[in-house]
Amino acid sequence: MIRFLTVLTFVLLSFTARSQQKVTINGYVKDAANGEELIGVGVYIPQLKAGTVTNAYGFYAITVPPGSYEIVFSYMGYTPYTYKGELTTNVSQNIEMETEAKVIQEVVVTEKRVDENVFDVQMSRNTVDLARIKKLPALFGEVDIIKNVQMLPGVVSAGEGTSAFFVRGGSADQNLILIDEAPVYDPSHLFGLFSVFNADVIKDSDLYKGGIPPRFGGRLSSILDVRTKDGNNKNFGVTGGIGTLATRVAVEGPLKKEKSSFILSGRRSYADIFLKASGEETDIYFYDINAKVNWRQSNKNRFFVAAYAGRDVLKLDDQFGFGWGNMTATFRWNHLFNDKLFSNISVIGSNFDYKLEIEDEVQGFKWTSNLQELSMKADLSYAISANNELSFGYHLTGRRFSPGEIGPNTEGSMFTELKQQHMYALDHALYIGNQQRVNDQLSFDYGVRLSIFQNMGKGYVYKYEDPQDPIGKNRTDTLHYDGWETIKSYVNLEPRVGIRYMFKEGQSLKLSYNRMVQNTHLVSASTVPVPFNTWNPSNYYLKPQIADQFAVGYFRNFKDNMFEASTEVFYKDINNVTDFADNADLFFNEDLSTEYRQGDSWAYGAEFMVNKTSGRLTGMVSYTLSKVERKIPEVNGGKTFDANYDRRNSLNIQAAYDLNPKWTFGASFTYNTGRPITLGSGKWEYGQYNPDIITERNGYRLPDFHRLDLSATLTPKKNANRRWKGQWIFAIYNVYNRKNPFTIYTRTKQDDDGNIIGDGRQKEARLVYLFPILPSVTYNFKF
Repeated sequence: MIRFLTVLTFVLLSFTARSQQKVTINGYVKDAANGEELIGVGVYIPQLKAGTVTNAYGFYAITVPPGSYEIVFSYMGYTPYTYKGELTTNVSQNIEMETEAKVIQEVVVTEKRVDENVFDVQMSRNTVDLARIKKLPALFGEVDIIKNVQMLPGVVSAGEGTSAFFVRGGSADQNLILIDEAPVYDPSHLFGLFSVFNADVIKDSDLYKGGIPPRFGGRLSSILDVRTKDGNNKNFGVTGGIGTLATRVAVEGPLKKEKSSFILSGRRSYADIFLKASGEETDIYFYDINAKVNWRQSNKNRFFVAAYAGRDVLKLDDQFGFGWGNMTATFRWNHLFNDKLFSNISVIGSNFDYKLEIEDEVQGFKWTSNLQELSMKADLSYAISANNELSFGYHLTGRRFSPGEIGPNTEGSMFTELKQQHMYALDHALYIGNQQRVNDQLSFDYGVRLSIFQNMGKGYVYKYEDPQDPIGKNRTDTLHYDGWETIKSYVNLEPRVGIRYMFKEGQSLKLSYNRMVQNTHLVSASTVPVPFNTWNPSNYYLKPQIADQFAVGYFRNFKDNMFEASTEVFYKDINNVTDFADNADLFFNEDLSTEYRQGDSWAYGAEFMVNKTSGRLTGMVSYTLSKVERKIPEVNGGKTFDANYDRRNSLNIQAAYDLNPKWTFGASFTYNTGRPITLGSGKWEYGQYNPDIITERNGYRLPDFHRLDLSATLTPKKNANRRWKGQWIFAIYNVYNRKNPFTIYTRTKQDDDGNIIGDGRQKEARLVYLFPILPSVTYNFKF
């Protein structure tokens, strides 16, 4: 580490010495109406044919030779702004951009520069367009970022009723989901009907599928980076909506005009209220709260505090209940050391927990589990010149894994207290990267991340004669470790590189390679992550998962950037992918290490997308052709098998049409090849026990999945002349009532009345589907 820091210091000093004859202009770019910093604004100097974009905090810095310049700031939905000045010394210049007259005042800040998909070196990144998805159909009227992420190229869904998504052949636990830099381990409400993200408070959302910048790490497949609004620092306002299943409201405004602001939002479902009114003794609801405060001491120091809390509760007949929840908190300090060196210092906390409880005199018990995380991050960027921007930093994360604790909740319960040991881990990361423009055609984005992982005590490790022996598993020794003593360490380098070549205006070819390392593993035997799965760190027996991904893409825009088109081809190779032996015992098993099986996985495919960004008709068409396979010792007899999220074909179409100022119509269609599942090919008998015989992992496929949704949005004319603005959204989910398969299970053969047929030895397969045709009405308001 000392050698790394010495080299880094030398590099910085060298760049500083070489750039002494240059000057720097920097500052923040904001929305003139509400003071929100704008992310991804293009900052371009025509004389030099060079430029940059604002970072995730709305900050820009560009270093140039002294002279007279015109600097153009461009951003989708905003009037371009041109700064003219003589740059002889360093200048700090904040910019406020006005929305275009043709755009309604309620602009959602999610767009990047108009030609970013072609111009930027970064590839395999998609920005979720909130302005458009708010016009599209949504289940029960709740706009959901993750449901729209599932429709992007290279992304497939596990099906209805889940927030799980799979990116380029990776499993769902290989996605890092962040809200204001804090990780969210379960992003679902009501078993995936909704996600934890309230669209009213979201400012920007990016999905990285490949070519991932070195500042990100810890997962193999993707980064979903969601950032919330800072709050209007000029005027107070309230937004919200009343839907079929949930109500939400958000309040924002200045604490001190143009110096500090806040935003506070809440959302709650109310199915439990209707159920109780109908006499049902059932509690089923979710809620979430977002809060954020920011303060600008000066142009050199800005402070942010953000928090999220959400929980799901289900209780049946006062006996059976369970729940899960996420809590996050983020403190950020943006500091400008000098005109070239910008830093973001963050302290981040995250907690994911769940519980399961049965209240009964004999069989009563309570099961709890959680995962806690505390991180400290220092991310810095250095504007070397108009053609080079250096980024570097250090991240430290500590985690405590509590796999499970079960105990009696009544005096007469048959259960005894059982507590699995806590597990601890420290995760260090050092990274450095550079965005370099060689000439008008060629640009690079390259860097490396050094990952140092420590599985820590206090704890113990069992040793076995043969931990992979499915029968023996005899313990031979127990190793004890004190607090903060290292049990196992893993060190990995993660190189990243991206290349962009511009053929001519509006066309580019991009290539990328990245290595990712993951040291947290989901303990699950199911296809879809559910709250009651548990997480484990890399440890004495469990090695880090490592993925290498190569991608190449062609990007082209048409008709003055009205149409964006892209084609990407990728190949991903994963080592030490985690699975479990057939018929593994996963829960409350002190010898869980003997159930681990690690092997190889690989995925490859092609993605196609056409995106129409302007005009009365906007929308997207995406298609993905891909294949995902695994080969793991002692799983499926050691033979190659399809991953249970392998969906060969995925087609998604979204469209929104502005008929007139009052009416907007939306449509969404999705089609996916059926996913593989494991089914019994026969049965065997042992007394009254009649289990299935499993001969092939994922040897069958569910029927294909497809669904059409429609919506209509009514914005009354009177909105334009008063402070209160209302909007009605009418939607139909699953228009043609498709019975899409959620899963298939086997049971003893029965007739239509539930009576067992024959001697009870025959079995049958049953299809489970979730949603028929569902209409909904939502009223949104703002004042």
